[in-house]
Amino acid sequence: MNSSINKNFIKDYDNQYFLHPWEDCSNNNSDYKIIKNSNGIYLFDESGKKYIDGPGGMWCVNLGYGRKEIAQEIAKQCEKLPYFSPWFSTAEPSALLAKKLASLTPKDLNTVFFTTCGSTALDSAVRFVHYYFNCINKSDKKTIIAREKGYHGSTLLSASISGKERDKRVLDTIDNGIKFLSNVNPNLKGDITEEEWCNQKVAELENTIIEIGPNKVAAFVAEPILASGGVIIPPKGYHKKTYNICKKYDVLYISDEVVTAFGRLGHWFSSEDVFDFIPDIITCAKGLTSGYIPMGAMIISDSLINNIKKNSNNYDLLFSNGFTYSGHPIASAAALKTIEIMEKEKILDHVRDITPYFQSRLKKLGEKYECISDARGIGLLGCLEGYSNPLLDDKKRLEIDHQFGTMIDKAAEKRGLLVRPIINMCVFSPPLIITKTEIDLMFNILDDAVSEVEKNLK
Repeated sequence: MNSSINKNFIKDYDNQYFLHPWEDCSNNNSDYKIIKNSNGIYLFDESGKKYIDGPGGMWCVNLGYGRKEIAQEIAKQCEKLPYFSPWFSTAEPSALLAKKLASLTPKDLNTVFFTTCGSTALDSAVRFVHYYFNCINKSDKKTIIAREKGYHGSTLLSASISGKERDKRVLDTIDNGIKFLSNVNPNLKGDITEEEWCNQKVAELENTIIEIGPNKVAAFVAEPILASGGVIIPPKGYHKKTYNICKKYDVLYISDEVVTAFGRLGHWFSSEDVFDFIPDIITCAKGLTSGYIPMGAMIISDSLINNIKKNSNNYDLLFSNGFTYSGHPIASAAALKTIEIMEKEKILDHVRDITPYFQSRLKKLGEKYECISDARGIGLLGCLEGYSNPLLDDKKRLEIDHQFGTMIDKAAEKRGLLVRPIINMCVFSPPLIITKTEIDLMFNILDDAVSEVEKNLK
């Protein structure tokens, strides 16, 4: 690639030819930052300015940038075998990765279906759920239940099951066969206790299943932490209780661990180790390859596979779902090397050790400023939610709410920190290799940024 191309040409080419995710098509003058280099937890733009990558790419660059071991493994596999057809053959790295993932997942989740990303993993999980109930003569069980503020992907099916209302303002989604439950965020509980709030949300799931009819509900889809919804942490005991409700009515539980798997909360998977339940299906992606190359997976419990096998003499039970790049050997090699590095460097231990300090700095920041209504997080996930002065008129408050995340983003960016703005929130999930010194640097920048924003709001 010609490194001497003028940066203005790059910006022009970007505006004219590259349609970015979540981009306003009426505006062809977007000013995206040109990232030229990276190392560790840092990104460098075309001028050489250094930024902490607060979002960790898009919740995915868990091992940080510049990992030569992963790059070398990708290159080696590319030369040896860049592709095989998963319809007619297999390859060593793909089979080894499937076995390795089965050893890391909770108990009986041992069947791995490889996809291209988190969206196609969730899409495949829902298709598998429908396939499963067709196989066991319960073909009326089709309805999928999900939560408001949940995010599950950008295919038509996974987007339809996502509960972020702003993502559906212009695009069409599927309405039939999908039911949303209300926001589980404990900040909305009012005067009741968190336990009462939890019981209300669990009862809502049960009542919805009864209302629709247990014979028609196929699955409940849930993120352990609703990441893109604003790092929403459900009340204690929520996941295990909703899992028990699902078991009561023969409803499958899909745990969307695209963000929370591979160390983000200090464990390979969080469903069992953090939230004390074992789902029927787990979906994952992002940290699986540390973002170095696209890959996702749907991991299925033995009980589901065994139930299908019991009916193998009665039907043609072909699971006719798959992708050209399922189990791609280069992606598999990258994933294996990612896991190897995490084990060798004890990344999970590091996350568990450093999380209390990360969360302490986050909480203190929230307590310091009036413009922050909530500073919440878990593991190496964090969110600052804005609160505008109630003395302002409603129009001004609404305007500020919609600008808050962007204001924090801009104030942090000029100080050398990237965060992800979401309406009146900014979220961050830095690479898992972040040190205590770097955590201090990150929150010191956020402190200065919030101070600037609060002054501008008054």
